[in-house]
Amino acid sequence: MRLRPLLNPLAVVVSVIAVAAALLIPTAAAATPITVAQAVGQQNGASATVRGYVVGQPTATSTVVRSGFPSDYALALADSPTQTSTSQMLYVQVTSAFRAQWGLRTNPGLLGARIDVTGPLSAYFSHAGLTSPTSFANAGTSPTSTTTRPTTTSTTAPGGGYDDTYYRNALGKTGTSLKTALNGIIRTNTKLSYDQVWEALKVTDQDPGNSANVILLYTGRSQSKSTNGGDPDDWNREHVWAKSHGDFGTATGPGTDIHHLRPTDVSVNAERGNKDFDLGGSAVGEAPGNYTDADSWEPRNAVKGDVARMLFYMAVRYEGDDGYPNLEMNNNVNNGTAPYHGRLSVLLQWNAQDPPDAFEKRRNQVIYDNYQHNRNPFVDHPEWAASIWG
Repeated sequence: MRLRPLLNPLAVVVSVIAVAAALLIPTAAAATPITVAQAVGQQNGASATVRGYVVGQPTATSTVVRSGFPSDYALALADSPTQTSTSQMLYVQVTSAFRAQWGLRTNPGLLGARIDVTGPLSAYFSHAGLTSPTSFANAGTSPTSTTTRPTTTSTTAPGGGYDDTYYRNALGKTGTSLKTALNGIIRTNTKLSYDQVWEALKVTDQDPGNSANVILLYTGRSQSKSTNGGDPDDWNREHVWAKSHGDFGTATGPGTDIHHLRPTDVSVNAERGNKDFDLGGSAVGEAPGNYTDADSWEPRNAVKGDVARMLFYMAVRYEGDDGYPNLEMNNNVNNGTAPYHGRLSVLLQWNAQDPPDAFEKRRNQVIYDNYQHNRNPFVDHPEWAASIWG
């Protein structure tokens, strides 16, 4: 009888070791992300994958900026996209290999994105951190996602809630150069769906004296947030830049940009229609202080400047080079479906006579903090309207 040859003992040992190694050594893809809170508590130099929201750029141990990012060298993560306490943030070093894609100065639209970062958990800026990262990856919520962010009320910082470094590329410019610079600053914004606009307006236009209500633009009436809809005395979503002026409808983009969408009485909204703005006409019965004729609408005095600045924003934000219409101001009424809105000379007067009030400034800040993460420059600097169009 022939005996089968024995297996090579050395080969058996090598095979066993290889199998064991494959079972024991996890791959990077198999790593389970930990939270920012866990990472802050595990500053032991061990490598980990941390999942969190980009909430700004650390510039010192207790300072994180949300705009005017000075470099691509660092970012701050938190478990909530609205976190403001630096003690609950993880400071992440962005090394040269990752700066083109993950640096905030080059990619300011990353603010609010949810990402995974892998690397050693060790102090950075003398603060809980992650240094020498080995990978970055999106974690399901891109900066242009249509997911609604938590609708918390922002706290306005001294000086209007923003640092002028946000506008650093526009300072000192005038005319067309200023308009171009401002477009470059505000064009990177998170975009909402039209359904998400309902909930956003309940926060941006909340009655300061009654948190259950919103203030309607043309009537000034305080009305329950829950009465949004299509019945005559409900409130609905008014496109201050009439959506037919450029024919952009209610698709995501200019049709859902809440810098120009406001709560209004349903029937008053219908009466305004797509009219341009101008002086005069007959009094609007349901909205005292407003006037209208066949081709124009004059809002009440308290919001004349608000209307002007919303239109100025739209004309700067939408320049026709990102798939949306090129919206422009002109001195006409009866603009119809052309991508123009007027009357510019009157709107410049309204901007001057009705400067931004606390309600308008708060609204701008809430949109910046919680929703679109861009600002209306003409609320922060109303004088820029005359510089561009005066």
